[in-house]
Amino acid sequence: MFSAPLHFSFTLSSLPPSLPPSLPPGEIAIRVFRACTELGIRTVAVYSEQDRGQMHRQKADEAYLIGKGLLPVAAYLHIPDIIRVAKENNVDAIHPGYGFLSERSDFAQACADAGVRFIGPSPETVRKMGDKVEARSLAISAGVPVVPGTDGPIASLEEARLFAETYGFPIIFKAAYGGGGRGMRVVKEYEELEENYQRAYSEALTAFGNGALFVEKFIERPRHIEVQILGDKYGNVIHLFERDCSIQRRHQKVVEIAPAADLDPNLRDRLTSDSVKLAKQVGYENAGTVEFLVDKHGKHYFIEVNSRLQVEHTVTEEVTDVDLVHAQLRVCEGRSLSELGLIQEQIRVNGCAIQCRVTTEDPARGFQPDTGRLEVFRSGEGMGIRLDSASAFPGAVISPHYDSLLVKVIASGKDMATAAAKMHRALSEFRVRGVKVGCRRRPTFPSSRISSMRTRTCSS
Repeated sequence: MFSAPLHFSFTLSSLPPSLPPSLPPGEIAIRVFRACTELGIRTVAVYSEQDRGQMHRQKADEAYLIGKGLLPVAAYLHIPDIIRVAKENNVDAIHPGYGFLSERSDFAQACADAGVRFIGPSPETVRKMGDKVEARSLAISAGVPVVPGTDGPIASLEEARLFAETYGFPIIFKAAYGGGGRGMRVVKEYEELEENYQRAYSEALTAFGNGALFVEKFIERPRHIEVQILGDKYGNVIHLFERDCSIQRRHQKVVEIAPAADLDPNLRDRLTSDSVKLAKQVGYENAGTVEFLVDKHGKHYFIEVNSRLQVEHTVTEEVTDVDLVHAQLRVCEGRSLSELGLIQEQIRVNGCAIQCRVTTEDPARGFQPDTGRLEVFRSGEGMGIRLDSASAFPGAVISPHYDSLLVKVIASGKDMATAAAKMHRALSEFRVRGVKVGCRRRPTFPSSRISSMRTRTCSS
């Protein structure tokens, strides 16, 4: 059991500073702090020099500066400072959130070495799942179908040519040691091969410090379905059904829906069964997501495991009535899933939930991020609407250092049509001044083949 009261330190997860801006620290920090407060757990925040006025600092019971003299992203990646704050303030456990250090095995190991619990999988599991080539091999060993691809990182352009000759175009280059759409290039014909190989290598090297690539057959116009899993320290693993994340821009998810519309029940069973099977194979503990592509023939292929809480965990919470952050904390404490009342046969999906991300981006400039001070902010609210945010208030300064996410809008209803109507109404109520704001709204959904969305600017 945790000492009473438990101290909780929020750090953020890890993307190298050379990547595009990382997710803002506040939104997930506040989400976790609220869960801790509900469970009687005291909280400790960390913040960079530039984030002294950020809301997550105010929401914690205690807050401490890290990374003095460093840029904000570098500060949140400074493992020694985070561990120092934890030890000096008798912190029992650290939640890594998402982005930044959430999928860094060296951070999970640093926590273990310091006697501080990492609220997530073991360092070894984080390492295995973070290496896409190894994760792919583990999936094959578990009998989970994968997209045809190389067994390991390729060493030359010639290997890519041989793969294309064997499997045909289109193919896709992927960074072996990172994600987020970086180091990812689709090649549709032979003439594009060399240029895209060089670009993918360069992007991966800049973003992750390692240009290693692997190659897969590219599945055209697939559905992107992911399964939420949860494991405890005793080898038990359950799933909390699936989310459809097919609506993306530049390989980045922008709208998420739970459950996936019109998904064949047999396919759903295969997806969830394979997810649990893979998680058990690696001794998975805490929350995670297993991601798949589903082709036009209904065949599913494993992509990766995200060994952390996802930005879109909200829609799963809304349809299952399971607080995933509560569960993460209690699992870390040593509780079994059955003790928490999380038994597979009792997990049910009720209704539908949709998440849209309101971002400080300018649609007129190709969704380039916009920064500045929010002069006016009025959100859409009401029955069936949940808002998760941190810097969404008049006077807030939108930093250029992080991702452009301003607020997550989650709409829930008895079915997709009801949830979509609530989402449309809520987004229409937004009024923002000071920065350009783009949001995505859902038109009429005539079928489950959700492949595009109209883009508009929230009223400003």
